[in-house]
Amino acid sequence: MQIGQSLDLYRDSTNLLTIDQIRKQQFAPTGQTVPNLQISPFSNWARFFIKNETDLPRLLLEVEYPTIDEITLYEVLPGGGYRIVSLGQFQPYRNRPYDHQNYIYPLDIPHGETREFYLKVRAGEQAQLPVYLGAETTLNVKNNERNFIFGLYIGIILVMALYNFFIYLTTRDRSYLIYVSYIICVGLTQASQQGYTFRFLWPNNMWLAAHDTLIIPVLNGITAALFIQSFLHTRERYKLGHKILTGVVIAYSLVLIPTFIDQYFIANMMAQITAMTASLAAMFIGFKVAGTGFIPARYFLLAWSIFLTSVCIFVMRNFNILPYNDFTYYALQVGSAAEVTLLSFALANKINIYRKEKEESQAMALAVSQENEQLVREQNIVLEAKVAERTEALQNSNKELNRVLNNLKEAQTQLVEAEKMASLGQLTAGIAHEINNPINFVTSNIKPLKLDFEDLKALLRKYESINPADDVQEKLNEIEQFKQQIDIDYVHTEIETLIKGIEDGANRTAEIVKGLRTFSRLDESDLKFVDIHEGLNSTMVLLRNNVPKNVTVHYNYAELPKIECFAGKLNQVFLNIINNALNAIKMKPEQGEESLTISTRLEENKMISIRIKDSGIGMTEKVKEKIFEPFFTTKDVGEGTGLGLSIVFSIIEKHHGKIVVESEPGKGAEFIIYLPQNVPIAQSQAS
Repeated sequence: MQIGQSLDLYRDSTNLLTIDQIRKQQFAPTGQTVPNLQISPFSNWARFFIKNETDLPRLLLEVEYPTIDEITLYEVLPGGGYRIVSLGQFQPYRNRPYDHQNYIYPLDIPHGETREFYLKVRAGEQAQLPVYLGAETTLNVKNNERNFIFGLYIGIILVMALYNFFIYLTTRDRSYLIYVSYIICVGLTQASQQGYTFRFLWPNNMWLAAHDTLIIPVLNGITAALFIQSFLHTRERYKLGHKILTGVVIAYSLVLIPTFIDQYFIANMMAQITAMTASLAAMFIGFKVAGTGFIPARYFLLAWSIFLTSVCIFVMRNFNILPYNDFTYYALQVGSAAEVTLLSFALANKINIYRKEKEESQAMALAVSQENEQLVREQNIVLEAKVAERTEALQNSNKELNRVLNNLKEAQTQLVEAEKMASLGQLTAGIAHEINNPINFVTSNIKPLKLDFEDLKALLRKYESINPADDVQEKLNEIEQFKQQIDIDYVHTEIETLIKGIEDGANRTAEIVKGLRTFSRLDESDLKFVDIHEGLNSTMVLLRNNVPKNVTVHYNYAELPKIECFAGKLNQVFLNIINNALNAIKMKPEQGEESLTISTRLEENKMISIRIKDSGIGMTEKVKEKIFEPFFTTKDVGEGTGLGLSIVFSIIEKHHGKIVVESEPGKGAEFIIYLPQNVPIAQSQAS
């Protein structure tokens, strides 16, 4: 039985009164089968008395309104005190005595006894009190029927969502995907209103349980507005309507602000006003678009009318204009299910529209194709004559281009050889000077060494002239005087010094020859694994005479593996860059303590880097952009070919590497070369 008419109500506008204080207040009878609590931020109290005249030891009290935030039952015990059971969306679902979305309280009242009860209710939204009292089996029959019908409703929603999603996968029409989102939000809205989301989706999330009846309808409104824009093509057919629907999306989004800061009363009022305005706007826009002759708009008006009718029935039930019964209870579910089904049919009709458009386009394409064939036949005759004429002209042009290309290749070869000879010319004077120094040191030591050997030979002859028959002591005294005369100790020391000098000169000469031999890989054409540091060191040996006295060379070598490369080509790269760096230092107007730094490093991407940094004059951005262009040079006429860095760039490209330049005027320059440890075979062969 429903016991709404047996309830007495009192509204606590302070939200502070205790149960003892409430019992002293003046309650008023409801006079309604389902009391309407309106939208109120205050606590509502219901008082009722139950006398058990059945043979059942336990009755069940059910409040069939699962979206109440706080609902607490106070049972006045015969011996004094209260038995208190607190439920609602602010309590974990597991605390409920019965596994059901409605609020069900077990009442253990002995036969013939009467008990006094108080029900405290607080909700941030529209709330009613459909209160049922009965045996467990009777309530189970009613609730199973409710669950079965809601299961059918959810089944329809899921079928429509999957159906439209599969159509989206086929057509890739965005309106289907938006509609799937809208259908899911419609189903979730009904599920949250019936308490199923709290029961099955987030039973341990009280915040979401208390807010989902606002958040989900807001998402439902947003997806509905987006779907109407897409379905009715408002951007093309009714621009004002498109802007209105965009405003609806913004208005619904604003409802989330008070929702997330727990201003639930304000959020509910905003949501209801927005929903009412949006519904009327959607009908108005539907009529306007239908007036343009757009057939899907008629489907929309029919479906939306059915849905709005069900909404009106639901609202009138909430305000007790219509009675709380099965018809008003299921109206919203029936209306929303009918709406999504009709709109799905309307969307499905788009496939026929697509097919018709495709057939029309194919027919048009066929007509155009036939016309084109006629034009092609007419043009072929003209084209064949022109092709023959043009082919002959192209053949003549091709011969001329081949001749020019061969000339260019010969010129390129001559220029590259000229650059090699220029680099070799720059080295010649330095190498000659480097070799002359130790050789001169050797030759200058030979003459004094000969004189020392003559003194030693004279001393030996005096020893050989000793005759045992003569006065030996006298001879020895003469020899001793001769030793003092030639200063034999100094002769020994001088010989060692001169030989040491000759040895150092020979070693220095050998070092220069070794550096020259290492550097002379210039013409090797095979890939091989080499030590990069050897190439750098040999280059510096050959350029040592070009290094000014005020320049300090710093070597920051990391431990590197041998890399696969054309060794001679890389030595040419080092020579050109280091030589340019030394020239940049020499060109500084004010010379001080200058530096040239050569660094190597193994990078994370298994590349190796060689950094050559100088303290020279640097370069501007404009110069830096052109330094790798052929024939570009900042030197005076006759001092450079302008091919050095162009050749450097091509050699590094051949190795699948790259070169980066960092420089500012007056702050020197740094050339950073990145090389792979292995040169790709296909690339090296193509090169």
